[in-house]
Amino acid sequence: MNKRQFLTSAAVLSATAAPAFGSKRVRNETCPPSPVILTISGTIKRHNRGALDPAFDQLLAKHQVKFSEAYGVDLSLLAGMKAVTIKPTTEYDSRQHTFSGPLLTDVLEHVGAPSAGSTQILMHAIDGYAVMTTLDTVRSYRFIVATQMDGKPLPLSGVGPLWAIYDADNIPALSAKPLKDRFELSPWGLYHLQAIQA
Repeated sequence: MNKRQFLTSAAVLSATAAPAFGSKRVRNETCPPSPVILTISGTIKRHNRGALDPAFDQLLAKHQVKFSEAYGVDLSLLAGMKAVTIKPTTEYDSRQHTFSGPLLTDVLEHVGAPSAGSTQILMHAIDGYAVMTTLDTVRSYRFIVATQMDGKPLPLSGVGPLWAIYDADNIPALSAKPLKDRFELSPWGLYHLQAIQA
């Protein structure tokens, strides 16, 4: 299976096209002054930016993402969160690497995403790869939003600047699978998350 091909399933496309109805705004914040590297939309309580602008949110528009409000995350916000370190064997070189970054659950909690385990989490990568999972799975796998690999920042020209990843070596449901099948829920080049209340 080519993991990095565009997903065209109706479930993913309909979820990305759906605006965030029913979310209650906590406060009107402003977008950070440094570059936003992750946009979070959907059923969240905190917002610091308005609706998607097709003229200037070109990548989001190309990937059929739509929202009326969202939260822009910069690297300093992620760096200020408690970092977790994992050492999975990656599928690309079959070697163990050290990844660090905050738990994805902490990032979702920061923006006021729903806490129900059935909440769906849709993740978009810069190359168009998209995958949906549940908050239960995010918790169980202990996903991190990796900002570093082997002590160095993940480059945009490589698999960064963010990688939603977990330690598949230590997850029994995954460790028995062939290496190439362990990371289907793990988009590198992560740039957008959508929380969808079930």
